[in-house]
Order: sequence, then C-alpha cells, then structure tokens
Amino acid sequence: MKHLSILILLALAACAGPEPADLVLVGGRVVTVDDNMPEGTALAIQGERVRLVGTDEEVRALIGPDTGVIELNGRLAIPGFIEGHAHFMSIGNARMILDLNNARNWDEIVSQVETAVADSEPGAWIMGRGWHQEKWDSTPPGSVDGVPTHQSLSAVSPRNPVYLGHASGHAAFANAEALRLGGISSETPNPAGGEIVHDLHGDPTGLLRETAQGLVGRARSQARRGMTEEEAEERALEQIRLASEEVLSKGITSFQDAGSGFGSIDRFRRLAEAGELPVRLYVMIRASNESLAENLGEGPIIGEGGNFLTVRSIKRSIDGALGPHGAWLLEPYSDKPESAGLNTSDVPSVRETARLALEHGFQLNVHAIGDRANREVLDIYEEAFGGPDTEDRRWRIEHAQHLHPDDIPRFAGLGVIAAMQGVHATSDGPWVLEKLGEQRAREGAYVWRSLLDSGAVVTNGTDAPVEDVDPIASYYATVSRVVRDGSVFYPEQRLTRMEALKSYTLSNAYAAFEENIKGSLTPGKLADVTVLSADILTVSEEEIPMTRVDYTIVGGQIKYRRD
Repeated sequence: MKHLSILILLALAACAGPEPADLVLVGGRVVTVDDNMPEGTALAIQGERVRLVGTDEEVRALIGPDTGVIELNGRLAIPGFIEGHAHFMSIGNARMILDLNNARNWDEIVSQVETAVADSEPGAWIMGRGWHQEKWDSTPPGSVDGVPTHQSLSAVSPRNPVYLGHASGHAAFANAEALRLGGISSETPNPAGGEIVHDLHGDPTGLLRETAQGLVGRARSQARRGMTEEEAEERALEQIRLASEEVLSKGITSFQDAGSGFGSIDRFRRLAEAGELPVRLYVMIRASNESLAENLGEGPIIGEGGNFLTVRSIKRSIDGALGPHGAWLLEPYSDKPESAGLNTSDVPSVRETARLALEHGFQLNVHAIGDRANREVLDIYEEAFGGPDTEDRRWRIEHAQHLHPDDIPRFAGLGVIAAMQGVHATSDGPWVLEKLGEQRAREGAYVWRSLLDSGAVVTNGTDAPVEDVDPIASYYATVSRVVRDGSVFYPEQRLTRMEALKSYTLSNAYAAFEENIKGSLTPGKLADVTVLSADILTVSEEEIPMTRVDYTIVGGQIKYRRD
C-alpha cells in the first residue's frame, strides 16, 4: 500500500505539470547576449531569476492562474541596460536646479537666471548645470575662450550668488556675487590643477576650470550648513527618488555610480538593507587618500540587500575634460597652443591610491581623458601590478577618450578595462578636430573599435548628467558615429550592433565582477530585463533613436511601464 500511495502521488504530480512561472514574456524576440543560447521568442521568470528562454510553446506551458503575462507582440526583450559610468546623485540634483542643456545661447541662460532670481530671496544661491559653449548658436561679444564675461549675468543677479556648472562637470561659471563669496579677485592665484580665467584687463571672467571650481564650491557648501540634518536627508532622498525614476524610465536596471562619498554610501546601504533601492547600484568611492586609509578596513561591500548594492572600487581623476581644455595632453591644444590641459591630481597621489586599493582588495577606476593622462594612469597600473594584471583585478580607466596610438594595445596587454561612453564621441565630434587637429583625432579619439580589436574590454555609458542617461542614444552613437550635422565621425571606429549591446550589458557586468549574476538572460541569473518598442538589432539605423523603453523589469518586478 505504501508503494502504491507513492506511485499515485507521482502520477498526480506528473499530471499537474511543471510549477507555474511568476512572470512570462511571450510572442517576441528575446536576445540573451549569451553565446551558448543566443535567443528565443519567450522568457519565463521565477522569483527574481530567469527560469527559461525558449519558444512560445515552452513558455506558455508555464502560465498558471497567478502568472503575470507580457505579450511582446514582436517587440525585443534584452538584458537590462547597465549604465557603465554616470553620477547617480547628480542626476537627481540636476532635476532640482536650472537645466541649461538645451540653451541655444548665452542670452537664454541669462534669461533663465533672471526668472529664477525673481522667484528667490536675496542671498539665495541660484544653481544650474548643462551649458556648453560649443553647442551655442553664437559666441557672445567679448568672450574669452568662447565663454562670456560675467557682467550680463551679474546685472540680473546683483544680490544672489549664481553658480552654473558646465555640461562636462569640469568647469563652472560664477557671477560677481559668487566670485566675491569665493574670495576670487584679480589677485587670486590659480589653485593646483585649476584655472581662474581672466579677461584682457586681468579681471576674473567668471569661468572656473577644474579645481578652481572648489573656491566657489566651498562658499556654497558653507551656505548649505544652514540646513538641518532632516532637511539635508530629505533633499538627498529626493535626489535618489528622482534619479531612480529617471534611470528606470530609460531601461536601466543597474547603475555604476562614478564617485560617491562615504556619507552617500551609508545612505545607499541603509536603503538596500531595507529593500528600498529601486535600481541596483555599483558605487565607486570618491574620497581623499587619508579618508580611504581610515575607512577601507572593512573591505568591499558585495551584493548587499539582495544584490542591490556593491561597493568594491575607488574613483580618482587625473585630468579634466576636453571641452573646457582640461584634458591633459602630450602636446598642446591646436586651438590653445599655450596649454596642454590640466593635471588635476598629481601622479604620486594617484600612485598612493593604487597602493591602498591593492592593500584592501579594491578595484581602482581613474578618470583619464587626454592622451597624457591615459599614459600616466597606464604607467601607474603597470607599476602597481608589476607588469600585466595576473590577479584579475579588472582596474579601469574611465572615459579613455583620447589615446596615443602606442598606448592602445596596452589596455589589453595590462588587463585594463576601457570604461567609455559612446555618446561622447558624437556629442563632442563637431569640435574635437579644432582642439586636437585631424591626425590626433583620427588616430586616438574615441577609438573603441581599435581597443576592442586589440583585445581590450570596452564598456558603455553616458556620464550623466553630462549627457542624457538614455542608453538608446549612446547605443546609436556607438553603431553610427553620426554627429548633429549628419556627418560620420571616423566611421572605421564603429561597433556592430551586437558588440554595442554587449558593451551595455555583459561587458558592463564583467567590469563590475558581476557577469555571473547579470548582463545576460541566462537561466539562473537575475531577471533584469528591458523591453524595447523596436528591434535595435535589425531596424534601419535611422530608426534606432526613435526606439522607446516599454518595460523595465528588475529582479522579476516590473519597475517601469510606458503608458
């Protein structure tokens, strides 16, 4: 009788069929970015993991009474986009201040500030970000290096300090009141790694490059000290909410944050432990060597809160940005022959950070844009490793925008990841030749094809809020290299569509030591999925920018649905 009961139970189980899935996507194209099982037409999710990629028939067999069903109707499902380099809190902050990204000229910026002043109390700081002189339709009269002097801005804001960040984040513009509060006059010396730009009379124009921003930044920070702890916490949580809302709407399921302090990391950790981080974060620590030495003792944070928070890397910067002439070059700028850019952190300081990273088991990710900066960082890494990386440390160079041809093969040779942003090439393309000249631009500017062919790992992102955090725009730039006027910026450096998709998914996961849990729709991995309105792997190139995100799924949960 006992054996008969067991046989009956087994028969009933067989009749009952397999356990229903929690969520299925059927009737489309599912591209896994896994070479062992490249695609299917449907996907099944169990809990927070991918259960099956297969045919509609196979997946529909897993639909039960409580199974959620997304009818793809021919749409494309891919691994969730992983933003490879951007600034999480700054995305939220950018939505709380003046947005200058679409200003067509200086007059429009002055007008925005004038409106903000009318709505503010005297003495209140007016903040903005996103202006870029190379994108204006005209150069204001009396400009220095293409940027106006502060008089017209100061005229509409005589009693309010105004601080407007450049789109790159590597320069800012201040009005007279902000300059005064920052202690900046015609006699103020340039800080190390920065420049206070002056007019022909020797007076500050208002433009502050690189570390010179800190002079006004400290005055701004002092004003913020008037906030209560509750107000500061409320503002930070609002930034996180706004940033999460923005990135999820763009199909991003994981976000590599390019530099946060220990205070922000503690906040992220509290939210992760409480299950309140909407998007997965991989955070690079940004702190002084002294602070790193004091705080790295506990070691990396890996997969906190159900794989929503990882902190295992350190971020440093060794130069500035190409647009405001801050990238550190081997030879002077073509349009500014008196300058070869700025070294924002001296080499011994970065070398000490490398030592600390090795001592405590952290990855090191250094911002380097100019060819001199990249060479110096590669030298630091090679010295730290004692040759090529044999320990799988996966140290990165963030941006790697302009390289000397001799240094291109060094990335693969040393095992260094090139953490690049495709959209920078087409955004910067109209003015790169002016700054570098044709030969340097052709041989070393945004050379992701040369790097990939040499064997290097190349990742993708946007550097938001420098650019829109939209992966579709950066993907399009990576496969097309089409700039605003319709021309193609060195087309020989384009990636194929599948290579570009991998750079935004599996390669970014690898760059964070997370390729075993994300980056492809392999059964058993986290069910992080993005559904697109069009198939970016097959539609005409012109249709790619029109593609929209229809669903963003994180750990099997629908976090965004386009109306």
